[in-house]
Amino acid sequence: MKRIAVLTSGGDAPGMNAAIRSIVRTAIFHRLEVIGVKRGYCGLIEGDYAKMNLGSVSDVIHRGGTILGTARCRDFFNEEGRQTALLKMRQARIEGLIAIGGDGTFNGAAKLDNSGMPVIAVPGTIDNDIACTDRTIGFDTVINTVLDAINKIRDTATSHERIFVIEVMGRNSGAIALAAGLAGGAESILIPEIPLNLEQVVSNIKRGIARGKRHSIIVLAEGLANSLDITKQIEAMAQLETRLTILGYLQRGGTPTAQDRILASRMGAEAVYMLLRGERNKMVASKGDMITSVDIECALLQKKELNFQDYKLAGILSR
Repeated sequence: MKRIAVLTSGGDAPGMNAAIRSIVRTAIFHRLEVIGVKRGYCGLIEGDYAKMNLGSVSDVIHRGGTILGTARCRDFFNEEGRQTALLKMRQARIEGLIAIGGDGTFNGAAKLDNSGMPVIAVPGTIDNDIACTDRTIGFDTVINTVLDAINKIRDTATSHERIFVIEVMGRNSGAIALAAGLAGGAESILIPEIPLNLEQVVSNIKRGIARGKRHSIIVLAEGLANSLDITKQIEAMAQLETRLTILGYLQRGGTPTAQDRILASRMGAEAVYMLLRGERNKMVASKGDMITSVDIECALLQKKELNFQDYKLAGILSR
């Protein structure tokens, strides 16, 4: 193998640039040429390629987002689109691809590999909803971003003696809400994996008030239900002023944490080594302190399970 390509697809995640940097520099160290694909699978189809060198990834390890850009590409998920991408890649003499992203990216990677191009997938998504890996690139950073917001909102909540509902990202996963809620000392954590029980939420609020607490923080995952409706219901049931804060896209950006930079660097390098070993249709995975690999189908066919012991612990500690 002499020439490989790298792309980022789907939602951006802090640490993607650290992964790109690791891929480029590891590949060049082993005398491979690296092609950067702009705007994900759209760029793959359009032939929007650029040769990368050591300088291409200078001073990017601390930057959020992705220097390659990203886009969602419907055309890639039909046969004609994939065949166009394959033709463009072969014309560019690309012999293997590393795709960084979440489950949508992995679906595209598996389809492209089945069409004849060796592909390795790297899990880069803030949602941490990819099965068969303990952590995904960007998850640690988003937890710390949400935690910083919780700390700031708590100051106002205490000053005004209010209840605050904080909506966080995660699609249909409660991973962000659970981790940030546990770390931030939230009174209640509302996630799609646990049936909604507003009576218990209000009971938690009133129990805190009875022992002199002047505020309540409720962390809610976006995939659960309409956050504004839930906020209004809590206010009506508790008879206390309740405010909603939707953190939205500010959770995606920002400087990646040390943990995400290290994880991305290790995963990016391993992806290159996997291609050099002749592996394909696999995902780089984190297991404990080890970087390993699994079949992409493992990530696509299984559901990532939450740590429900952490959910139980958060309930105990919030009393």
